[in-house]
Amino acid sequence: MSSSQDTTEKRTGSETGKRQKSRPAGRASALGSLLYFPLLFVYLETVFHLYMELNMKYAPVFLAFGAAAGLVCALFVGVWRRPLNRVLAWVLSVLLCLLFCVEMVCKTVLAQYYQLLSAAETAAGNHLTDYMDAITAGIVDNLLGLFLMLLPLVLLGAAGPRLFRFETRSWRVNVLVASFAVIVHLFGLLLLEFPWKGDIVPGQLYATDTQVDDQVEQLGLFTMLRLDVKHSLFGVSGGVIDAGNFEELHDVLNGGSEAQPPSGAQGGLGNLGLSEIPGGPEGEEPSGGQGTGEEPEEEPVDTSPNVLDVDFDALIASAPNDGVKWLHQYFQSTTPTNKNEYTGMFEGYNVIFITAEGFTGYMIDEELTPTLYKLSHEGFVFNNFYSPLHYTSTSGGEFRNLTGLYPKSGNYISMKKVGTAGLDMHFCLAQQLNRLGYRSLGFHANGNMYGRLASHTQLGYEWIQKGTGFTMETDESGAELWPQSDLYLMEQTVDSFIGAEQPFNVYYLTISGHMPYNFSGNRMAVRNREAVAHLPYSEITKSYVAANLELEKGLTYLLERLEEAGIADKTLLVLAPDHIPYDDPDVIEELAGKTFGAGDELEQINESGISDFDIYKNTLIVWSASMEEPVVVDKVCGQVDILPTVSNLLGLPYDSRMLAGTDVLSDSSAVVIFASRCWKTDKGFYNRYTETFTPAAGVSMTPEEQAEYVEAVKQIVQYKLQASQWVVDYDYYRVVFE
Repeated sequence: MSSSQDTTEKRTGSETGKRQKSRPAGRASALGSLLYFPLLFVYLETVFHLYMELNMKYAPVFLAFGAAAGLVCALFVGVWRRPLNRVLAWVLSVLLCLLFCVEMVCKTVLAQYYQLLSAAETAAGNHLTDYMDAITAGIVDNLLGLFLMLLPLVLLGAAGPRLFRFETRSWRVNVLVASFAVIVHLFGLLLLEFPWKGDIVPGQLYATDTQVDDQVEQLGLFTMLRLDVKHSLFGVSGGVIDAGNFEELHDVLNGGSEAQPPSGAQGGLGNLGLSEIPGGPEGEEPSGGQGTGEEPEEEPVDTSPNVLDVDFDALIASAPNDGVKWLHQYFQSTTPTNKNEYTGMFEGYNVIFITAEGFTGYMIDEELTPTLYKLSHEGFVFNNFYSPLHYTSTSGGEFRNLTGLYPKSGNYISMKKVGTAGLDMHFCLAQQLNRLGYRSLGFHANGNMYGRLASHTQLGYEWIQKGTGFTMETDESGAELWPQSDLYLMEQTVDSFIGAEQPFNVYYLTISGHMPYNFSGNRMAVRNREAVAHLPYSEITKSYVAANLELEKGLTYLLERLEEAGIADKTLLVLAPDHIPYDDPDVIEELAGKTFGAGDELEQINESGISDFDIYKNTLIVWSASMEEPVVVDKVCGQVDILPTVSNLLGLPYDSRMLAGTDVLSDSSAVVIFASRCWKTDKGFYNRYTETFTPAAGVSMTPEEQAEYVEAVKQIVQYKLQASQWVVDYDYYRVVFE
């Protein structure tokens, strides 16, 4: 054998050996490239659920959908040339890991997850720099979780060249991958049909664009985002809710004609839930009246229903679609609230309505905040008022305060759509009072966040904010303060309505109480630091109280100006929170002197882990200098109940059937609906996670009565939320009144 032949044989044998050695590595690389993305999705969803302390019983559902999405990604990075496949694999991996990181921080900082399209739209219109301290704190608090979310990128970089080569695959293999993706996705859809226990189950969530937190927990974070895109582009395919028997349900809520209401809950005037009510059997003068020293003749109280003359039968016959028809049927059958001894008590008064940013009534102190204390103890005193945290925090809180409806729990943002779609919100105070000749003005010391210029103008206000007539307060260098001062806000605007000939309706959205709460970035906290130095609280709680002292000073100034003008006794002042200081629930616990839960679930306001929903208990102020004695209200109520209650006090003609809220001073019972669809009434509290009902003190029910009551109120909760959303979806009030 020649040397050349010998060399050739050696080379051939060597190459054959290399090919034999490379085949297992090649197969491992091909398999790794196929499994990388399914495993990435499974890892991210699993670790995210564990870190965020979400319920893992839904793992088969969110892992199936995650694996299917991973197979689609694997298909996508296997059809191009290898260099492009690798680039696409890195891009997708980085985007996915960052997506989970962003949602983790959003939940920590804003107490909610954000849907993809709505988050982008909202972020584009908001000033995220105002939240930088809170965002930074959210990142620091979640360093471990963020590291775990980014860990797959480390693996991809370290093992990628050997295990994940992302070679171009044959069309046969790609067809097989696509088939597996379809099969796994169909398996996920099959799992939706399993008999899951609970009030809200995966099958329901898959067909809706609401209940974002539940979608993340049960369907997975990525599936929630995917459904947001799908529903935003193609709409929701869910049908109309079964109408049921509305009237019977509301009879159950109000105790029925034979049921005995709990003490201070509902029933006739003697069981209104009002104590120390002037004008009882002895015929004393009603609260707020001007005494003459003589015993007035007792006039019969008008207890007719608060309704308008609406021909629902004709509207039902001409309804343009099933959704509007359902609303007609629902409102026609809903039991209205009745007028009462407080109807028209403040008729013709000026109105000042204040939505207080990040406010909790636990901070009110007789010595430190004497004006807040005076207003909350000398007017209507609502002992069981709650301000649950709903979607988009401030915007959602405003929507409840101003419209008497619940905001949609997901994309779109209800208040913002009022402006973008030009909706008719027929019963909001500005529109009601404008029809009577009032001038309605609205003020906010910030830019156009949540599209308020359009929405609040549509509500009927002459809206004044940064850029539309309001000059922001600045420091010595000319930089705008953050947050702005509520005192400064009122000082700069009060002359625009005090002294006017026509009655005024003024709305303030305050901002001094905005997070973050510290003595470094919060200028209002720094301004009032000395005033809170003696308080026995942590630095963060002191800074929260210090920031809110600007609201106290602003209210003090406002009352002084009203008294100077001689109109304090002809002005009704209403103050309600937009939401609690959810970014720091420890602040609420420290101020309240009690605990409401533990661990990350409380920090993120996950209602599944809140042990005491009194974290949402708050203060509602309804006050006028004309009131001679306070009126104490023990009934359970919430933010949606403000509009109908105030409308009745002002003697406005409105239809109580067409709002989600209830006039708290009527003989009807209210229901407070929390974001998770837990709820509270005068008869007790229902926890939908444990599916347990805890009767209120003094309430006695048989198991059968309790079961009937719970099922009825659960149905009413669903109806109120659906009706609130569809009023916006279908511009319902315009259909009825135009």
